[in-house]
Amino acid sequence: MKRCPECRRDYYDDTLLFCLDDGSALLEGPGGIHSTAAPSMGLEPATILIHSAAVTDDPVTLAMRAFRRDNASAIAVLPFANMSRDEDADYLSDGLAEELLNVLSRIQGLRVAGRTSAFSFKGKQTTFAEIGQQLNVSSVLEGSVRMSGRRVRIAVQLVNTSDGYQLWSETYDRTMDDIFAIQDDIASSVVEEVRSRLAVEKPDPDRNANLAAEVAVAAQGRAEDPEAHRLMLLGRHLADRRTTEDMAKAIQYFEEALKIDPLNAQCWQEIGYAQSIRTGHGFVDYEVGYTAARSAIEKALQLEPNLAGGHALLATLKLSWNRDFRGAEEPLRRALALEPDNAFVLSRASYVLGLLGKIDEPLDLARKLAALDPLNSLALQRLTGASYAAGKLDEAEMAARRSIELSPQGVYTHALHAVVLAEKELFDDARAEAAKEAAEIWKHWSAALVEIKAGRINHAHEFLDMIIQLDCEGFAFQIAEIYSAIGEIDNAFEFLDVAVKSDPGISHILISSPLRPLHEDPRWEPLLSRIGIPQEYWRQV
Repeated sequence: MKRCPECRRDYYDDTLLFCLDDGSALLEGPGGIHSTAAPSMGLEPATILIHSAAVTDDPVTLAMRAFRRDNASAIAVLPFANMSRDEDADYLSDGLAEELLNVLSRIQGLRVAGRTSAFSFKGKQTTFAEIGQQLNVSSVLEGSVRMSGRRVRIAVQLVNTSDGYQLWSETYDRTMDDIFAIQDDIASSVVEEVRSRLAVEKPDPDRNANLAAEVAVAAQGRAEDPEAHRLMLLGRHLADRRTTEDMAKAIQYFEEALKIDPLNAQCWQEIGYAQSIRTGHGFVDYEVGYTAARSAIEKALQLEPNLAGGHALLATLKLSWNRDFRGAEEPLRRALALEPDNAFVLSRASYVLGLLGKIDEPLDLARKLAALDPLNSLALQRLTGASYAAGKLDEAEMAARRSIELSPQGVYTHALHAVVLAEKELFDDARAEAAKEAAEIWKHWSAALVEIKAGRINHAHEFLDMIIQLDCEGFAFQIAEIYSAIGEIDNAFEFLDVAVKSDPGISHILISSPLRPLHEDPRWEPLLSRIGIPQEYWRQV
């Protein structure tokens, strides 16, 4: 049995590490009454489950609590239930919910839980109170979709998470031609209801009159044609699966949608994102895939300059693919200005600003992301990396453990966790984590860095040899990191030369801890110059 030291809730599932109510690390200790009863102050937990010095000082939990202070304007949009006979119609029910989530997240004054966290409740028997506690939201929008030919029935309700009280509900019996009007009506009703709960004075009639205009602005960039919209939702549904076949089919559907509606900025953004994902996964040639991705994203922004996600994607491509360090920051700042509470934008911003050599801002953004999307393992992986780069090892360890709890087979998280543990000189735990890494390359990479930190250079060389045998060009940057950490400086620069030509990982050069021994070498700054990194970024790390 475990207990939360903050709210005193007891857990009988020994696999859990963190409280589902407030995010605190669970402690081993005596059992007690469930959290709905008054806490027993005489029962104290005995043993801490993690290596952090003090749970009450955990920055991850503190960030979560900061967002919990006022959640009156916070809402989660759950995936809508597919009530159609065709199980494949999930693309429409999920897509409608996601479209509403995207529109609501652009409305000033609302805070919308991240998609990954909200959609994690799909198919689960979870109470509204539990959802409210886990996502720190005061209301939940849920619904169902039933299709029959061209007709669609959409039932929606807005529910108060504290008591399950239905705040608003509506049922729409329309055709697919009315799908945009339905979406806008739902969004307007939700915003009006949330704002009415927040109002301490008499409602402003002008503000309510402008609500439709606000929603219209938030929906900018979407399709004009219902069939093009349907095809885009189908493509997005397949792209989420991230297999070679599904990604290829997704792009086909996006292309069909664009043949019908070539001015659909949102669909251009979707195809750009899909191209970047499948290229990053190695499904297509780097040059071909990233060129197609950037072309599509630039087209999206040409059609709709205020697509925050498009600017965030463009920044990522400029840095990772084109190595345009200075050029990446401008679209990123634009994205943050447009949608500062968008989980996707926060994730990209934290990542890109970290690659630019910044320390504090990427960490702040990663903390905000983790609070907004607390059940997203990748968001917590991002927080792990940002905390590690900032030298906050306890926070990095905490975030890594949460990420692993949510996705035990996630790529790279075990490897990153191993490196963090090695930095804390917890070598046995670090070796165990490295061995759990699902991706073979990252397993050997982290194992080598652990052994170097432990002073076992011969063992590190064994793992290094395995990486070289697997892919000495595609992972030239990681090979250089290991050589640098070992102290074989000439070999490190040799593989960095290879990485400049063949490994996109070279974009991580400013924030790589294993490469720090190279910083004083006379070859270091000429290398940065050859990569194209402006001098103002050199001295930030």
